[in-house]
Amino acid sequence: MNSFLRQWGEAAYTSIGFFWMALWAFILGYIISSMIQVFITEKTMQETMGKNEGKGVLLGAFFGFISSSCSFAALASTKSLFKKGANFVSSMAFLLASTNLVVELGIIISIFLGWQFVVGEYVGGVLLILITWLLIRIINPKKLIEKARKNLKDEDKETMDSDRSWKKKITSEKGWAKVAKQYKMEWGMVWKDVTVGFTIAGIVAAFVPDSFFRTLFINSGQGSTQFSFLEVLEHVLVGPVAAFMTFIGSMGNIPLAAILFGKGVSFAGVMAFIFSDLVVFPVLRINARYYGWKMSLFILFLLFTSLVGASLLLHYGLDFFSMLPEASQVNIMDTEFFTINYGFYLNVLFLLLSGYLVYLGFVKKKEVKHHMGAMAPKSPWLEKLMKYAAFVCYIWLAGGITIKYLL
Repeated sequence: MNSFLRQWGEAAYTSIGFFWMALWAFILGYIISSMIQVFITEKTMQETMGKNEGKGVLLGAFFGFISSSCSFAALASTKSLFKKGANFVSSMAFLLASTNLVVELGIIISIFLGWQFVVGEYVGGVLLILITWLLIRIINPKKLIEKARKNLKDEDKETMDSDRSWKKKITSEKGWAKVAKQYKMEWGMVWKDVTVGFTIAGIVAAFVPDSFFRTLFINSGQGSTQFSFLEVLEHVLVGPVAAFMTFIGSMGNIPLAAILFGKGVSFAGVMAFIFSDLVVFPVLRINARYYGWKMSLFILFLLFTSLVGASLLLHYGLDFFSMLPEASQVNIMDTEFFTINYGFYLNVLFLLLSGYLVYLGFVKKKEVKHHMGAMAPKSPWLEKLMKYAAFVCYIWLAGGITIKYLL
């Protein structure tokens, strides 16, 4: 019993420590994301992307890069762009970039996993887009694309803020009040995923033995980067399965990805795990609602094939240049989470900045209205499940911290 209580306390302490490590990065990332959502409208994207495939892919990737990392927002924006005339390839480029190339994700990865994984995330995001583009050109599913366009309902409401230029918005208090309101909405989209994800990471770190990972990921836990091709391939195929079981978005999954790598899972397997936020069932269901089941399954095939290919190319590309990271470099379990260091000062700075945004948007300029862009339809039962799971996590964390400092 005492052993369980000690592990409970350690799990809760680790979860809270992980979040404290990442707090300033979350705040910075969501402030940047909120600024972009307010100052660069979806209408601007639609008018700029056009119908040229090559130009559309480049612009789709760029607009995805500067957009929100929320998968549900990305799915809704992708649908809107596709409906308004963007070609299918550029729409997929936007979707992949908005969930893999965004700034906030790179910052979180740098904190937990190191620069090689940041390179893997951004280079891998480009590879995902290129492989998807190549597959679409080879398969050329014209009839499927035409049918998907017809499935989009005409009565969808557009929520575009096209008034005033971004230059006027960025120099006005009203514009920044909208940023504050969007910032609150960004946190509203992710708080459940982040809570559950960081709690699961702490539980896995404290309770799950290394033997489990060695069973799930063949030959992991050996402290080596040397894996056979079949072992790397197995890691890449199992990574999405592990991501599917956690049911959490990429931002909440990063500390768990760090634990997987620290337990000896290959670089390719960890990258496949990170890339898998678009091949889970909620995304499949939403795409089916938008485009029909045939197109949804085709998109799943494209994304899964692309992440397998990109993960393998990244792994062997870094291996060729002798740049594969060692599992020993990820030592987050040995980190002193609450010391006075640069992370502490950054957290204080960005918490003060968050406080100012709250004051500006909800006290000084509370009359300013801001409507969030379209969101993909979420499953009510899944949202309730995640909400209750988050509350259970808070009880678990409070109990664990109490036990840790009472024992």
